Amino acid sequence: MVTHTAPGAATPAHDRPADGLRLRRDAELSEADGRLGVSGPAGTLRLRDLPPGAKAALSALATADVTEADLTATVVAGDGLAGLLRWNMLLRQLAMNGLLEYAADGVRLRPAGTGPVEPAAPLDPDTRVRLSRFAVATAEDGVLTVRSPRHPGVVELAPAAAGLLGALADWTTPAELPGDERALRFFAGAGLLTRTGEEDDRSHAQWSPRDLWLHAHSRGPRVAARYGGSYPLRSRFGPEPASPPAFGGSRIPLPRPDLELVAKADPPLTEALERRRSVREHDPAEPITVRELGELLYRSMRRRDVFTGDDGQQLADRPYPSGGSVHELELYPLVVSCQGVEPGLWHYDTADHALERVAEPGPATGILVDRARAAAVMEADPQVLLVVSARFGRVMWKYETIAYSLVLKHVGVLYQTLYLVGTAMGLAVCGLGGGDATDFATASGLDYLTEGSVGELVVGSRRGA
Repeated sequence: MVTHTAPGAATPAHDRPADGLRLRRDAELSEADGRLGVSGPAGTLRLRDLPPGAKAALSALATADVTEADLTATVVAGDGLAGLLRWNMLLRQLAMNGLLEYAADGVRLRPAGTGPVEPAAPLDPDTRVRLSRFAVATAEDGVLTVRSPRHPGVVELAPAAAGLLGALADWTTPAELPGDERALRFFAGAGLLTRTGEEDDRSHAQWSPRDLWLHAHSRGPRVAARYGGSYPLRSRFGPEPASPPAFGGSRIPLPRPDLELVAKADPPLTEALERRRSVREHDPAEPITVRELGELLYRSMRRRDVFTGDDGQQLADRPYPSGGSVHELELYPLVVSCQGVEPGLWHYDTADHALERVAEPGPATGILVDRARAAAVMEADPQVLLVVSARFGRVMWKYETIAYSLVLKHVGVLYQTLYLVGTAMGLAVCGLGGGDATDFATASGLDYLTEGSVGELVVGSRRGA
């Protein structure tokens, strides 16, 4: 079996032909049993009975940028003029399968997802265009990459061509722009240009660039090839353990409820669903107890089992579902008033069903309480603020484009679990719509990028319960 793999590094601008194309850099051309195959993120394109000229041209595409004139000469030399029609059909097939990259004088158009990518037709010189407000530019391997969240194509700009971005910041025409007009065709082909005001169309105006980026890249492989369990960090880092490091503070073992008795006393599921409300008022005369807090955490969040997956990652089982069983969420009860628990920030140990001390009450924890009180529109401080955090590496070691969207889904199912259990127990539960991850990092001492807050709920005793 002979294999040719397209290199990952971008070809330097001075080495590129003025007009060329090649197989996408993450594609692989292989031959087995006399049959050629081109493998990409969307699968393998099988090619049967290719004549020698087409085989030679395809091999050239797999190794470097090649001009269409050189490809034509290779095909004609091997297959004669009659082979050109079949070759052009094959090129079209490769383009429609998102398997080609295009280069022109310091600018490159390449696919990043599984959808088709081609340069657009030439624009009229007087057409007014502007860079889409959804375009995102990043620096990668010495070039600027520009993308739209709605398109599988990426435009790469060498430093000499980067000025085109600034020129497209406002309305302009192709006739007024510097450089090769093919660069503008690459921008249009990657969905990076708008010819109308995007703010005037409701379907576009309602989206912020950040939200549309997250939505598009977490909902399928068309615009992001490494979709699902792609294990982006496996080659550099090992997986994180199921349990986080202990904080080392004082510990409170929590009472474990008898689930058989709980099941007999609980209202039916439908009743709990129908009774569920966000309750923002707590009973100051009878604050929530350590037994009630322990039961709420045990029934909602405890770790029931831990096991090792086929990929070597420690996985867990809890009462609520988690994608891939990674269970990256942690709970930090910030206690203001709870019978049996001193005020301060605590961490819930899901494995041992215990609370461990994280921080004493102070200005940093006070800010979290004040923000929660304001967000819940409460007249008094909440008795307990449950801060939901995520150990991001637990998810991001395995998942790439969908990692953060998975975290948010997990927060949602944990919210519902806490709501239903709290309702069944007669507690006051209210989920909050937002919080400040920087404030939590300050209060907990945790690194913002390693483990950060992603949700908050206030919990307390319910009047008359």
